[in-house]
Parts: sequence; C-alpha cells; structure tokens
Amino acid sequence: MTHGYTTKVGKDGLIVVKPKRRPVRGGGPIKLVVLAVAGLIAFKAVALIAVGPITYNERLAKLETGTMIEQVGAKALAIDPVTEVLADSVGPTLR
Repeated sequence: MTHGYTTKVGKDGLIVVKPKRRPVRGGGPIKLVVLAVAGLIAFKAVALIAVGPITYNERLAKLETGTMIEQVGAKALAIDPVTEVLADSVGPTLR
C-alpha cells in the first residue's frame, strides 16, 4: 500500500480498502532505442580504443566491399564525431 489506497463502503456496510495501482514507469520503445544507440556508440568507442584508428578503418573498408548486410554494418560502425570524442577522452584511462 505504499502507493496509496482507496476506501469504499460496500452494500453490506463494510469498509473495503483497496491499494491504488502502481504508476506506469519507463519510456517504452523510445527508452529502448536511446539505450541501443548509446550501446552502439560505446561499443564503437571501445573497439576504436582497442585496435586503433588505422586498423579500425581498414576493417571497415573490408566490410564496405562485402555483402549488403556487411555494408550496412560498415555504415553503422563508421567513426562519427561522438565516438571519436568518447574514444579520445576514455582511451587513456582504459589503456
């Protein structure tokens, strides 16, 4: 009953106490998409730190010449400004 309660008087004169429903939390699909994008950016930053920018770009070049799915993956894994800044700021700490 931490979220409150309601009371009603029944037809027989008894007072009935019922807990209120818990408020709905979360953000639904929007929260899920934001978490997925943040996870992808974090993954790209860690991969960039681990192999270095030259090797990372060489591996992306191999993906760009592959199948359609590999090409889409190469576009998604391309180094963007956010990933680069994150890798530059966190990189020295992880090395």
